[in-house]
Amino acid sequence: MALYNDQGIVLRSYSFGEADKIIILLSPNRGKLRTVAKGVRKTKSRFGGRLETLTHVDLVLYEGKNLDMITQVSIIEAFPSLREDLDRVVAAGTMIEIADVVAQEGEPARRLFLLLHRGLRALDEADPHPDLVTAYLLKAAAIVGVAPALEHCAGCGAREGLTRFSFAAGGVLCDRCRTPGSYALRAGLIEYLAVLAGSDLSALPDPDPSMSREAMGVTRRFMEYHLERKLDSMALIDV
Repeated sequence: MALYNDQGIVLRSYSFGEADKIIILLSPNRGKLRTVAKGVRKTKSRFGGRLETLTHVDLVLYEGKNLDMITQVSIIEAFPSLREDLDRVVAAGTMIEIADVVAQEGEPARRLFLLLHRGLRALDEADPHPDLVTAYLLKAAAIVGVAPALEHCAGCGAREGLTRFSFAAGGVLCDRCRTPGSYALRAGLIEYLAVLAGSDLSALPDPDPSMSREAMGVTRRFMEYHLERKLDSMALIDV
């Protein structure tokens, strides 16, 4: 048993015992980190409000048999503007849910951590871009190894005649590789998704209202198919 230092973004928490809380964080070094904060629910807790969801914190922890115990915590970033707007909070909730679902305990998650951090910072600095959540989902898919093929046929690799899309096949298909259940997307949507997948979250291109809604819907269903679960937080987003 030993003390160690780490950082993380608080994904969620829940009550434990009479005065404690279980705090789930995303650490770049240890992936999903399950910890306990002793006495945090007491009025005079030394942790105050420093362990709220969506907070980027620096930690000193004591290794435990089942749960590591937080002994010190300081805020690195609290993303205050994000918390003042419902649309931003809803978008952040989807980012948090994805990170919570795909992160593994004990496995470094630097790319996922940086993606979540960039997403929260983008929400904190400006009104949410209509395609921010879509771009985040596409980048998360790439990190976990299920990024949809958007520039070549998922079946044969062809770069022309890409007229169909299949969740099961992993992206766009040409006419020759089309499978039952694949369907046609409106012209230009695949190119729109490809641009979002390759753009920085803080510098997304001007949105196309005629594309944004369908782009989010397709990306959401693609992620739900490959994660084998519904994204509950997205029920609050109009898609």
